[in-house]
Amino acid sequence: MKVAALLLITTLTLFAQVDYERLANSAKEPGNWLTYSGEYNGHRYSRLAQIDRHNVRRLKPQWVYHLERRGTFQTSPLVVDDVMYITEPPNRVTALDTRTGKPLWKYRYDLPEDLKGCCGKVNRGLAVLDSLLYLGTLDANLIALDIRTGRVRWKQSVADHTAGYSITAAPLAVDGKVITGVAGGDFGARGFLDAYDGKTGERLWRFWTVPGPGEPGNETWAGDGWKTGGAPTWLTGSFDPSLNTLYWGTGNPFPSLNGASRLGDNLYSASLVALDVTNGALKWHFQFTPHDVRDYDATQIPVLADLRIRGRQRRVVLVANRNGFYYVLDRETGEFLVGKPYVPQNWARGLDKRGRPIVIEEAIPDSEGAVIQPGMHGATNWFSPTYSRLTGFFYVNASERKQFVRTFKHSGRPPGGQFFEGGWAGPAYEKQGAVKALRAGNGELIWEFDLHSPARAGLLSTAGGLVFSETAEGNFFALDAASGELLWRFQTGGKIRANPITYLSNGKQQVAIAAGHSLFVFGLLE
Repeated sequence: MKVAALLLITTLTLFAQVDYERLANSAKEPGNWLTYSGEYNGHRYSRLAQIDRHNVRRLKPQWVYHLERRGTFQTSPLVVDDVMYITEPPNRVTALDTRTGKPLWKYRYDLPEDLKGCCGKVNRGLAVLDSLLYLGTLDANLIALDIRTGRVRWKQSVADHTAGYSITAAPLAVDGKVITGVAGGDFGARGFLDAYDGKTGERLWRFWTVPGPGEPGNETWAGDGWKTGGAPTWLTGSFDPSLNTLYWGTGNPFPSLNGASRLGDNLYSASLVALDVTNGALKWHFQFTPHDVRDYDATQIPVLADLRIRGRQRRVVLVANRNGFYYVLDRETGEFLVGKPYVPQNWARGLDKRGRPIVIEEAIPDSEGAVIQPGMHGATNWFSPTYSRLTGFFYVNASERKQFVRTFKHSGRPPGGQFFEGGWAGPAYEKQGAVKALRAGNGELIWEFDLHSPARAGLLSTAGGLVFSETAEGNFFALDAASGELLWRFQTGGKIRANPITYLSNGKQQVAIAAGHSLFVFGLLE
């Protein structure tokens, strides 16, 4: 396997370092975008307001960067002091001058031929800490690159890719550590979350999301189901420095549709886990969908906020879950506070006082099949929501479609092979979606903006009173954050499968989105 970095000549010589203090206080420098979600809290909200609801109609492309190699482009860029860092499919990293879009350096990682992996050769972004950038690879390695040159400083094997493991998410850098999860749940790979020393690559701790024998929660897996239990950690989590706590969502149990071989609740699949960042110890967990048989991953971005709930100020975590319910949990204890559907759903009569779903048995898929809502792609998926401090609203790109699903028997799974014990037949029903604004404290619907098809990309809110969104048809657009009114749109010409960001370049606000095989950067027309 070969790795290569190409350093390009540039007049830009200053590559700033990003220490933990900068990351923990990133809200104080909104001109940069220092983590996957902009800040540790997962808000994907910017305090920048140069572009606002009154002048957004003047937004025009400033420059466009085209990929050298085609593939699904899902990057969420980082921006550090006028330099943008992006991942290109399948595992390339490029540093760009934000003023011109000119590449400053490029890094290419060559993948093995026996790569497995589910759902496309994608990478969603990077982490930065001190003078290093961190990349997770599709063959389940973690790589540290010099932020100035793109040269490899260390490489660490996270898992065996021949067993179905891969990394598609951006890592999270926290106080000397780099946290990474893994994909591979659809191959029966047992999920985990790892922490590595940011300077050396030494593994510091591992938290298994499917507990083994003798560990609390193992009793929720019948027989040997835990060995191939899934519950992957394939998206980036959030972090509260004041509580020293990581919040990370987990994926579906394996097999995803037929639960006969894994009777029980199947902890900690389809859950949110709160971990001590020092040692990876579990502080609490909340399982959104016990014994999931509809592929309702819970890997959605946890959003941390301080809200008044029923007259009491609370530190909370907000989740618009793939299963169709919006949740508010106490982020110190995991206590269930609020649960409310944000899309039509037909699989649960509601949630009990602990937040556990009251399942409708007749709607469980079997060999005869059943129509489920949300469908297998969920009410939302991996793409990011946003929480606006300006409005107090939580925004989510939602899908309201139904799907016919049936289960079937399988002759067996080869080592590292993909295996579902279930599938779907016929088209999805009523393909539609909407950008929805919810009151963060109780999930009340404030407004919705209808889309022609379910969204497959994320959101961004700003202090300029805007929410940026996009469609599968390539439309990138801005809505009034308070009312949902359409204020601006641009047809990119390519499908959008990414999250937008905003930052300052030369003191001027820009907005960036990956679309098709290009990165578009917009600014105000002078």
